[in-house]
Amino acid sequence: MDTYKMTIAGVERELKMFPVDENLDIAAFIMFGDVEVTERAAAELLKRCPEHDVVVSAEAKGIPLCYEIARQGCREYVIARKSVKVYMRNCTAVTVNSITTAREQKLYLGDDDVAFLKGKRVLLVDDVVSTGESLAALEMLMDSCKAKVVGKACVLAEGSAKDRDDIIFLEPLPLFYK
Repeated sequence: MDTYKMTIAGVERELKMFPVDENLDIAAFIMFGDVEVTERAAAELLKRCPEHDVVVSAEAKGIPLCYEIARQGCREYVIARKSVKVYMRNCTAVTVNSITTAREQKLYLGDDDVAFLKGKRVLLVDDVVSTGESLAALEMLMDSCKAKVVGKACVLAEGSAKDRDDIIFLEPLPLFYK
């Protein structure tokens, strides 16, 4: 299997390549299980991010980063869920289309999280920003909560996301066109 070698927060990694379609491959960055990269990336991002009250991410790949940024920083985080759980009441939902997911998804917050986020300064985080759809969905959720998004951060900015001026990221990640 082909790989793409890169340095992330001072740590060398080889990312496995996967086809998205017949014209495009991506180098898959998976933080799950990579404690070293997660800890170092969180520390580096915190140096660059604005002051915030709470960190928010979408389920699931952004969870390790979200937790670690909160652990090292503000000590508060919320995860937007991809399905409604039995303990979630009066959910607020938005739709998201991600490059790494084959179908449309929804993100949900229960009324407890909505109440907690109201008026808070929020840092949105994700592992990789590519099309920006996940962050856009999180922004819509934060608007619904009356929370103020003060920053958007990710470890890697994929493809043209590296040219955005509204995200904080550590490294660019190319797309691989065939």
